[in-house]
Amino acid sequence: MAKKRRKVKRRRSEYRPSLRERIDYFHPIRNFHPVRGLGRSLFLHKSLYIIAGVLLVLLLAGGLTFKYINDNYTVTNIYVTGNTHYTNDEIIAMVMDGKLSHNSFFLSMKYRDKSIENIPFIEKMDVDILSKDTIRINVYEKAVAGYIAYLGRYMYFDRDGIVCESSFETSDNVPEVMGLSFDYVIMHEKLPIQNQKVFEEILDITQLLSKYQLRADRIFFDSEYNVYLYFGNVEVSLGTEDFIDEKIIQLQYILPKLEGKTGILEMKDFDDSTKNITFEEKNQ
Repeated sequence: MAKKRRKVKRRRSEYRPSLRERIDYFHPIRNFHPVRGLGRSLFLHKSLYIIAGVLLVLLLAGGLTFKYINDNYTVTNIYVTGNTHYTNDEIIAMVMDGKLSHNSFFLSMKYRDKSIENIPFIEKMDVDILSKDTIRINVYEKAVAGYIAYLGRYMYFDRDGIVCESSFETSDNVPEVMGLSFDYVIMHEKLPIQNQKVFEEILDITQLLSKYQLRADRIFFDSEYNVYLYFGNVEVSLGTEDFIDEKIIQLQYILPKLEGKTGILEMKDFDDSTKNITFEEKNQ
């Protein structure tokens, strides 16, 4: 029987480059073409010059635009409307409070679709750009009825009795309200007064006083909610809220005659039929 021949597996030999061949392959001047390399270098430098030129043009254009806006949009005329608690100068200082604040273009961007809020006694303020050099500031103040003294601060409230502001300063535009009983005060909540209608009465009185250019120092309510107004040394007893409009109308004619005097002006019995008004003068 013939013997079977063994198949011998032949190993495949792989070509491995020598060290010199590998160094030559990665050498920087391999396949170097002098003309082609010069073209690439020129193209690269030309691209850099173009980019630098574009940046320079953009920079110059931006500078010229800024100078034009800065020179031609300077605010010289300012109108302020709706303010009573703050002066015009105070309102202007609140709105125009930066380096570019006197530039109408900057203001238009800063206050576009945006109101100024979080200012005591002010609901919001809007800025209208009327022209390159003219703006109008619209002030919307909170409807403050009066204020009370509480723990060393003055708490201001609206016609609903909701405490809307707290300050260490008194206001010349609304009177201090006295005689109301309460145990606590919480910001943005109603004063805990039993008769909540008294706040509407306070606002009505302050608005009537403002209408007839009368400035009361304070308003006092007794236990039965009878009203007393104080103008310097003159106490005015108004009684209930009945005929309150007519009583305050009469005050604008009576108070100038009582200037420099001390006493009580009795108006609680005033009505359409009697029109009874008396003044009891007191020695100073």
